[in-house]
Amino acid sequence: MTDFQIEGFDLHAFIHATLAEDLGEGLSGGGVDVTATSVIPADARFQGVMDSRDAITVAGLPIAVAFFRHLDPEMQIDLLVEEGAQVSPGTDLMRLSGNARAMLTAERSALNTVQHLSGIATLVREYVDAMDNPHCTLLDTRKTLPGLRHIEKYAVRMGGGNNHRMGLWDAAMIKDNHILVAGNVGEAVRRARDAGVTNIICEVDRIDQIEPALAAGADHLLLDNMSPETLRAAVDIIAGRAKTEASGGITLETIKAKAATGVDYVSVGRLTQSAPAADIGLDFTVE
Repeated sequence: MTDFQIEGFDLHAFIHATLAEDLGEGLSGGGVDVTATSVIPADARFQGVMDSRDAITVAGLPIAVAFFRHLDPEMQIDLLVEEGAQVSPGTDLMRLSGNARAMLTAERSALNTVQHLSGIATLVREYVDAMDNPHCTLLDTRKTLPGLRHIEKYAVRMGGGNNHRMGLWDAAMIKDNHILVAGNVGEAVRRARDAGVTNIICEVDRIDQIEPALAAGADHLLLDNMSPETLRAAVDIIAGRAKTEASGGITLETIKAKAATGVDYVSVGRLTQSAPAADIGLDFTVE
């Protein structure tokens, strides 16, 4: 289908499940594109061009290829830009030639995916550019759509950001509810350390929580909803003893000031939670 791979993401299963949903497989009367099969002759052929209507950062084209080739393995497809490329309005992204029914049936699934992932990549690039700080790294969060986390986090990378933890398994993230049950920051971190967790992120929203978290063994402090002045003070106190991350309500207007405080990371949930879809079209002509 394609050589495209993302660790933890089953491309074949995603393509099959997405098309099955659109075709209504398993439902009464389902399993067929009634419009394409009733209107388009089985041997009709189309040429198509996918293009960007706005300035975007591109992500997801290889997944679109997989959708089309799943229905027409012989479809001729030329990718015209690389993943992560920043393109201007009117840029052609992909050219296709093949079975018309296959193109029409796969069109919406392919476009939805590229629009969504390119929307994320484009927003990430806007944040990276607004941050304008090579010494600070932009991170995403776990605010992803169920089932799409791996490709949404892939899109973040294409936009120039980095990934925070992938899930609940690869790092402990101690937040206010964990601290509430444990009693205090130090006790929560100690419990994670005593359990053998080797990567402990601890959220602190007050300066007086920093030393107890560090003393108990936190590797990374998430400095939540702090002003730039408070962030600078926190970074000075931590003094390199743990990684530092600014988080909480960070916008394109505020990210530069917060990144300039000396933190190692800035995390933004909006990157995957509410990035607008990129405006990308796909136009066909009869061969």
